[in-house]
Parts: sequence; C-alpha cells; structure tokens
Amino acid sequence: MPRVAVVLSGCGVYDGAEIHESVSLLLHLSQRGAEYSCFAPDKEQAHVVAHLAGAPAEGEARNVLVESARIARGNIAPLDKLKAADFDALFAPGGFGAAKNLSSFAFDGAECSVDPQFEAVLKDFQQAGKPIGVCCITPAVVAKALPGTTVTIGDDADAAQAIGAMGSKHENRPVTEACVDEAAGVVTAPAYMYGDAPIHEVHEGIGQMVEQTLARIGATV
Repeated sequence: MPRVAVVLSGCGVYDGAEIHESVSLLLHLSQRGAEYSCFAPDKEQAHVVAHLAGAPAEGEARNVLVESARIARGNIAPLDKLKAADFDALFAPGGFGAAKNLSSFAFDGAECSVDPQFEAVLKDFQQAGKPIGVCCITPAVVAKALPGTTVTIGDDADAAQAIGAMGSKHENRPVTEACVDEAAGVVTAPAYMYGDAPIHEVHEGIGQMVEQTLARIGATV
C-alpha cells in the first residue's frame, strides 16, 4: 500500500483548495489502495472570499490549516511536519488557495514567490526521487519552485506564458488528460483550469494524474 501526502490550501475555490478537485483526488487515491495523509500550512489565508458573492469578505480572517481540516475531516497536520522520507509520493489539488496561500501567483504572476514550507516540500520530494502529482493552477506553483519542469494547466495562453517566464515549459492538454515530465518526476492535469468542464471530466483527468503518479512508485493502478 503506497503512502502519500496531500497538501491542501484552505477550503473553497476562490480562497482555498478547490473542493471538487480535493474530493476527487482523495477518492482516486482511496480507490487505488493508497494510504493518504493531509497537510496544510498553519498560517492566515491571503484573504477570505464570500463564495456566494465571489468577492472578498472585508474584515474576515481565516487560517489555512483550520479551513483545510474541513476537507480532511479534521485528520490533518501542519505542513512543516511533512517530510518526503515518510511518504512515497506527493499530491496537491488546485483552487485559488494554491495561487494565494501556497504562492503569490494570483497576485504577482511570473514574479511570484512560493510559500517557503511548500517549496521545501516540493524540493524534498524531487531530490528524494519521489513523484509529485498536482492539478489545476498548482502546476504553475511547481513551475516556479522547480524551474525546468514541464507542466500543463490546459490551454490558457497567459498562464502558459507565465510558466515559460518562470523557467519551465507548458504543454496543452485537454481536461481528461495528464502531462508527465519523466525527468522531473512531476505529473500534472488541468482540472478546473477548464472552468466550464463537467465534473466527471475533471474527475477523469485527476484520475489520470493519480494513476500516472502512482505508477512511478510501482503501485498497482
């Protein structure tokens, strides 16, 4: 049974981890017999968005770890406790939390910074030769933290340009497919970068990402 880590970035598409993607990821891992543990940075969110209005909720503050615990059903640990030596692979869903809480990509584009703890985790797994699977906008964060990596976020030309400016490469992929960078050990999928994609197609693409990532540790998929 492979042991994998899942990094969350809050709860909710506009200011945290995308919930459909997160549940899809955990479901695919469970179906393939993987034992997963969830982690999130213990820090304040970049901001809070009222999802019904789609606008920032002025005067509100929430903690990324506390919010991520909603998705993990309370079974979650701070990101600084995550070590590659304890796991076989690393996964992360998307959502604006990846671009706001795990990095500043949503605000700064190619000039963004990556959360130091998340960047250290990504480098730790790559240096240990353990695969990384991410989807939606999170591949752009990986592209910043691990320059030279080939990723996909679908067919978004502006984001692809930013990925190139960060020293990585973008490949177009449909929502149901994954992109594999064998040398970097990174597998990516577009997910809700295709905002109008039906949920079953997003689920299928995340399944491809999970399958290709687990295959790199010899897991039966």
